[in-house]
Amino acid sequence: MSSSDPASGQGPAGRLTPDQPSPEQLAAAKRRLARDVAVFSLARLGLVVVIAAVILGVSGLLRAQVPALVAFLLAVIAALPLSVVLFGGLRTRVNEGIVVVDARRRADKQRLQARLRGEVDETNP
Repeated sequence: MSSSDPASGQGPAGRLTPDQPSPEQLAAAKRRLARDVAVFSLARLGLVVVIAAVILGVSGLLRAQVPALVAFLLAVIAALPLSVVLFGGLRTRVNEGIVVVDARRRADKQRLQARLRGEVDETNP
């Protein structure tokens, strides 16, 4: 791997290039990521609760005894594939946020490693 990787948006020695987010953009991206992860998690948890309620409701109508623990376990299993389909947009937003935050983290890590190797960083005198 060369010291300049255009696919990652990083220049030589891990310096930030124009397509890297500024500190303000990074802070906003972290806030959006935290919000999106919270919304995605609550949506998935809500889906489990709804499916468990449906299982318990149907079992009550059929006069069958289904323990709540079993209903919730079945709901978790059913919610896994359903959340992929139902919450694809939320999952995509979370993934995009992770990419932005991770790109900056990688650039910072490469810059630190370059400084530890004794390479001169012209952007930070």
